[in-house]
Amino acid sequence: MQAWMMSAIITLFCLEMITADAVARRTYFTPEQKSQIQAIQTIWVKVLALTERGKGDGQAIQDIIKQRLTTLGYQVATSRDQPSDVMLIVKCEERKKWTGTTRAGGDADHIDSPARLWKGPACHFSYRLNGRDLGWQKEVRTDFEDPASAAKAANAPKSGPYALEQLAQQLQTFAFPAMLAAEWEHDTRLFALLKDPNLTKTRKLKILSLLPEMQSHKAFPYLKEFIQDPEMAEPAIVALAATGSDAIPLLTEVFQTHKESHIQAAAAKGLGEIGAHTGDPAITPPILDYLIENLKDMKTSADIDFPVLTEVVWSLGKLRNENSIPPMRELEEKVWLIYDTSKEMTELRDATNWTIKMVDMDGQIQ
Repeated sequence: MQAWMMSAIITLFCLEMITADAVARRTYFTPEQKSQIQAIQTIWVKVLALTERGKGDGQAIQDIIKQRLTTLGYQVATSRDQPSDVMLIVKCEERKKWTGTTRAGGDADHIDSPARLWKGPACHFSYRLNGRDLGWQKEVRTDFEDPASAAKAANAPKSGPYALEQLAQQLQTFAFPAMLAAEWEHDTRLFALLKDPNLTKTRKLKILSLLPEMQSHKAFPYLKEFIQDPEMAEPAIVALAATGSDAIPLLTEVFQTHKESHIQAAAAKGLGEIGAHTGDPAITPPILDYLIENLKDMKTSADIDFPVLTEVVWSLGKLRNENSIPPMRELEEKVWLIYDTSKEMTELRDATNWTIKMVDMDGQIQ
């Protein structure tokens, strides 16, 4: 097999791994566990607060966690004697103790997952279902790593209580309730929260970023509304693409009519992602039409909307329709004839080379 063909196959495999990221990150549940998780209503919250001098006062942390969980409609138990469906364990420490690396894969590379090298104040979240740890771990940290120096600078008498106080403040904004709801696929709770007029855009953006993990088709009407908001359109498009073929008409409309380049580019990328997973032929025409139309007047870099065209080219590579071969060949010639050493042109050329190999691969193999 030729070297370029092997490289292309490897690249395609890596792309598929990336685009399937949301699915790959899901914790595996048995049918029984799925049923139990869907029924979760009451959470037993167990807080352990530790300072360098021993056990600290974790009441403020427990109160915040209880308040945050109730905003999603969960009931909270604070003792073993109270009936509950799942146990949430929150371990807050003045100095985080290293307990080994996180398991491979999963959420290990997320910024809200346990940091291997962090030694400062941190709260570690995990849960147990019927006494079994299912591998979900999240961590929130303070802005400082040295609690003694931070306490001294703040004129706090003791570093331990100060560290726990600062962690409590971080928990006011840390999105652990939404992360739990996404982990348990409680999408209805998240959608109800999205309709809260008092919810900040930052929290809405966080929820939108979690929706692809659940691949919930119930998200469609909510995401359609958020696409109209310039600040939330891009993450809404990413989440919308995860709903599959149902999103094609709306994403096509956004791609063809939206005036903002970055939003149009996001729509093109979303269509390509859906095409890579479904092979739906309805995606190719509008993407290909954009390329053909832009080739007519493409003489200099000034004639190119780089964010949009680059995403269009990547998407055509994922769609792998043979009708795109002639215009892609024409694009290849033009991008190399135009003198431009910019980063944007380099990315477009890379996308063009890759897409031509992907689209032409079937013919080469045959």
